[in-house]
Amino acid sequence: MHCCHPERSEAQSKEPVALPKRSITGSLGSARDDGAFRRALAKWFRKNQRDLPWRRTDDPYAILVSEVMLQQTTVAAVVPYYNGWLRRFPTLRSLARAPESDVLHAWEGLGYYSRARNLHRCARVSVARFQGKLPASTSELRSLPGLGRYTANALTVFAFDQSLPLVEANTARVLARLFDVRDSIDSTAGREKLWNASARLVPASGGREFHSAMMDLGALVCTARQPQCGTCPIKTFCAAPDPTSLPVKRNRRKLIYLVESHAWILSRDRILLEQCCTRWRGMWMLPRARARLTNPIYTARFPFTHHQITLRMFLDKTRRPKPNERWFPLHQLKVVPIPSPHRRAIEALVPRSN
Repeated sequence: MHCCHPERSEAQSKEPVALPKRSITGSLGSARDDGAFRRALAKWFRKNQRDLPWRRTDDPYAILVSEVMLQQTTVAAVVPYYNGWLRRFPTLRSLARAPESDVLHAWEGLGYYSRARNLHRCARVSVARFQGKLPASTSELRSLPGLGRYTANALTVFAFDQSLPLVEANTARVLARLFDVRDSIDSTAGREKLWNASARLVPASGGREFHSAMMDLGALVCTARQPQCGTCPIKTFCAAPDPTSLPVKRNRRKLIYLVESHAWILSRDRILLEQCCTRWRGMWMLPRARARLTNPIYTARFPFTHHQITLRMFLDKTRRPKPNERWFPLHQLKVVPIPSPHRRAIEALVPRSN
C-alpha cells in the first residue's frame, strides 16, 4: 500500500486546476483509455505487489497507525514499529487509556513525535465521540486531530474500500510523469493538478487495489532515481518526455548547523534527566549544560528537519537538580521515553562511567 508520504496541504481549490493536454498514443482522458490504463496496472500489480503487514487487515485503527507512521518515514523503517505498536496498543481504546509517556516510548526512534501525540489524541477523541471506533466519513475523520485530506481519504480507501483520490510521495511522482505536470508539486497549483489527476483515474469501485498498485508502481518501477521505464506496465500512457526531470520540486531549504551542549550527571547508578518542553515535548533528555563547562566527553551529530545538530556532553559533578529535572535509576531507562540521540549518548557513556 504505502510508502513514506508527507501529509499534503489541505487547501482545496474552488475550481479544478486544468491538467496538461495529452497528445501521445494511448494517452489518458477517455473512458476507454483510462480503463486500459487501469487494466494494465492491475495486471502488473497482481504479479508484483509488496507484502506489507497493513495490507493484511481492514481494521481502520491498524490502517490509521500505518498511515501516520508512514508520513515522512520509509516502509522498511516503519514495519517493526507498526508490529510493535499493535502488540502494545492493539485497539483504539487501549491507546486512549495509555499515558503519553508510554506512547512516546513506543514511538521512540521514528521521529516527528507530533505524529504520536496526534495519534494518541485521535484515539481519545474517537472514544469520546465515536464510541471507540473510527468513522467511515471523510468529513468526520478530518475533524480528528492531525488528520488532513490525505489521511482521511486513505483511511476511507484502505479500510472501507471506497474510491477516492490519493496523493502521497510515490503516487505524486507517478501522476506528475503520467500527465507531464510541470508545476512544482510543492505549490498549490501543482498539488491540485495531482489530486485532480488521481480523481480522474481512480475507478468507480475497487479504490483499495488501485491505489495500492499506484503506490507500488512508484516504489518499485517509477522510482525517483533511475526509473525503470523499459519495464513499466503503463509506459504507453506516460506523457513525460524525460521522466527523470519530474516531479518538479521547490529548492530545498539550506541546512542550519547548531551545537547543543548537555550535562552528564551520574550518582549511585542514577542519572539526571531533564523533561523536554519544546522539540521532544514530554520526553526525557540529558540536562542542558552550563556555558562554562569545557572538554566534552562525548560528541555526535544528528539531523533534525532542516538542521544538522552537533551534540556535546560534558561531565558535571557539582550541578544540583532543577524543578524540571529528575533522577532515574539506570536500570529503568529502557521504559523511559528518551530521544534517540540522547539514548545513544547514554549507551555510549554508561560503560565508561562504571
